[in-house]
Amino acid sequence: MSDVQQRIDDLVKSHRVVLFMKGTAQFPMCGFSGRAVQILKACGVNDLTTVNVLEDEGIRQGVKEYANWPTIPQLYVNGEFVGGSDIMMEMYQSGELQQVLGTAQ
Repeated sequence: MSDVQQRIDDLVKSHRVVLFMKGTAQFPMCGFSGRAVQILKACGVNDLTTVNVLEDEGIRQGVKEYANWPTIPQLYVNGEFVGGSDIMMEMYQSGELQQVLGTAQ
């Protein structure tokens, strides 16, 4: 495992909810990342860890290889890859995302 892959693995496994995104939760730098943050807020997630891939080209490319998923944002919950913005929206609308996050009412 490369240094970048190890850093990503450590991040994913040391935080309950991790979103690799463009920008920050306060200032998303793309619409998909912004939508991902809004979905997580709507789910009541208050322990979100975000990683701005625009600040680290190694992470930006490495996270795509880590999950074998070509796009950003990428959501991880409890060390498991969940998906990107579109999958998050589908899961949110069906209630599945809230179950994965443990925030279902």
